[in-house]
Amino acid sequence: MNGKAPKESFTIMNELVLPNDTNTFNNLMGGRLLYWMDIAAAISAQKHCNRVVVTASVDNVSFHHPIKLGDVITIEAKVSRAFTTSVEVKMDVFAENIPSGTRKKSNEAYYTFVALDQDGHTIPVPALIPETDTEVELFEGALRRRQVRLILGGKMKPDDATELKALFFGTEKK
Repeated sequence: MNGKAPKESFTIMNELVLPNDTNTFNNLMGGRLLYWMDIAAAISAQKHCNRVVVTASVDNVSFHHPIKLGDVITIEAKVSRAFTTSVEVKMDVFAENIPSGTRKKSNEAYYTFVALDQDGHTIPVPALIPETDTEVELFEGALRRRQVRLILGGKMKPDDATELKALFFGTEKK
């Protein structure tokens, strides 16, 4: 199985914030944004895997700026690392007010997807081959982010998180 560059999974999705998408303050509801982000990230993951994927986890999503009624949302998604049967997708979300010409980064998040075969069983995914310095940095950080997800999900003991321990305590073994 050949590896793929992150640019091969790059996905841009745009949405217009309409009244049905907002709360009583005319701000985009967080759940609607998470829904759109899940779609954009799934498309990106499927481009990388050439398979159907399912959402395995969603990392912390912080809202930096409110997104208003009438804003155009741009979600940029790209695979940041491939593991055995899963991929991590990084997303950046921007809100643009077209009449005023302003554009602000609203959110950033990581979603993880697992690739499935036609019978619903996990299947190996292509390796990711980072090409830029930023892609290498995201690639290297993905293992630490994965260990945090596994610890929080109860699938890894903190003592087994070698990458996290190295980050905080150096690479010396005790």
